[in-house]
Amino acid sequence: MTYRHIESARNGVNDAVGLRTGCGRPEPADRRNGSASIRARARVFAVLVLTSGAVGIPLSGAAAAPAGAVRTGGASNVTFSSAVLSGSVNPRGVSTNFAFQYGPTRHYGAQTPLAVAGSGTQIVKVSQAVTALLPNTLYHYRLVAFAATTTVGQDRTLMTPEVPLSLAIAGVPNPVLFGSPFSVVGSLSGSDGGRRQVELNIKPFPYLGSFRQLGNTQITSATGGFSFPVVGLFENAQMVVVTVNKPPVSSAVLLETVAVRVTFHVRHASRSGFFHLYGTVAPAEVGAEVGFQLLKTGHRSVNEGGTRVTAASATGARFSRVMRIPHHGLYRALVKIKDGAHVSNYSAPVLIR
Repeated sequence: MTYRHIESARNGVNDAVGLRTGCGRPEPADRRNGSASIRARARVFAVLVLTSGAVGIPLSGAAAAPAGAVRTGGASNVTFSSAVLSGSVNPRGVSTNFAFQYGPTRHYGAQTPLAVAGSGTQIVKVSQAVTALLPNTLYHYRLVAFAATTTVGQDRTLMTPEVPLSLAIAGVPNPVLFGSPFSVVGSLSGSDGGRRQVELNIKPFPYLGSFRQLGNTQITSATGGFSFPVVGLFENAQMVVVTVNKPPVSSAVLLETVAVRVTFHVRHASRSGFFHLYGTVAPAEVGAEVGFQLLKTGHRSVNEGGTRVTAASATGARFSRVMRIPHHGLYRALVKIKDGAHVSNYSAPVLIR
């Protein structure tokens, strides 16, 4: 600071306390003695004014940074829950740390961990990531430098976007038993996911053509949940749920599979130690392999024999075999399907003894 600046500041202080009489005239004699203490206080006040840029102050009342010392920069990579804050610091030869303060008001309320800016004399570009932000919220932030003194940059703001809408669905149960009812349940997540219209679309096996709507349009709950009841499904199908109104949102494709319905029965044959194993399969999967499996607790099932499905009617098929059963216990029939329209399935277990 030059002598002219110091003199200007001193004159300003004198004006503030009423010590200048104007035009360089001396004070009257009767005021000289009483002004001594006032002059002393004025000199202290002038020193504070001239050095306020170097006085350490708390963050809540910190003054703006000297030009070029600390500058709050922009925000990048802003998502609904995070952002990267940037700025610059000139340590001016003093060991300096920095952090960013941020929050929903100019009182901030949160601060990033301290990081090192160094002790050089050049401008250093700095940045830090902030997380756990709220979506669709205005945030204030500023860069703060910590050295022998605390210096703050200017206040800036950023706006986090809304959480983008997304759809997730599942079939319950999946696979579903041939011709049985099931549900497609899911949720519309994101900002304003509640009370929105959604529809279920289907594309049955062999998955040709376009999706078509199945059932009625549903309205999501306040939290975005929904459920589509389906009366019955007779072959594997691809399914998606989409929003009716803007913005358009679609779920991933759900493959809902249909398991064949298998019944299994056993009765004693005329020959000792032999049993008649028989049952039905719906739909009519003629030629499918059937395996008779012995179930063992804590072990893998053991295949004791098998047969193939034969025709019985337009809508069903059957299997039958008379065989020796050396090991008594719980048995089940496994029907293996390979046609793509359905999936394999087991019967309920039957006790052979």
